[in-house]
Amino acid sequence: MCFHHVLRLPQDYREDHRYPLILFLHGAGTRGDDLGMLENNPFFKITEAYEDFPFLVAAPQCRANETWFDRFETLTAFAEHLALRHDVDPDRVYLMGASMGGYGTWQLAMSRPDLFAAIVPICGGGMYWNAARLMHVPVWAFHGERDSTVLVGESEKMVAAVHRAGGIAELTVYPENGHDAWTDTYQNPEVFAWLLQQRKCHA
Repeated sequence: MCFHHVLRLPQDYREDHRYPLILFLHGAGTRGDDLGMLENNPFFKITEAYEDFPFLVAAPQCRANETWFDRFETLTAFAEHLALRHDVDPDRVYLMGASMGGYGTWQLAMSRPDLFAAIVPICGGGMYWNAARLMHVPVWAFHGERDSTVLVGESEKMVAAVHRAGGIAELTVYPENGHDAWTDTYQNPEVFAWLLQQRKCHA
């Protein structure tokens, strides 16, 4: 595909097994052409310490001075490609991202809700008038109350819009956090246990 990316396999990986997949979208600080920056992203540094992390993880890297929106067609194609991998369970493809990646998470899921079983957007926001497209995609969003980079209202508007459409969306707000809502989220095993409970709706 047209993205440099990191692919992390679960422990005891087997070619003949289908695994739940997390497509992870990083924030602006991890952009560039050095995959080492991506491998050192807090998502990988924190989740690699989990004793049991059964997910296959795919994380593309956005080029410097670009956003996920600049390469949105390529990002969509990358997600489609991942869902068709022989070792991926197509009913358990999840999407998670923080900050710039949080915006990308909302937008990609609204554009292709058929691909994802659930999403976890962190300190992001989006086009809330399109949120009805997520009525069959469970959402658990996270934000810091004291975030001055992306105001908490951005997540609140998105979650409220999904609710109005009849969808399932929760918002966890960390009252003391600024923009870093991701560290607490990645450190919470309940987030990943919740993901594993979600399967794609075929309605």
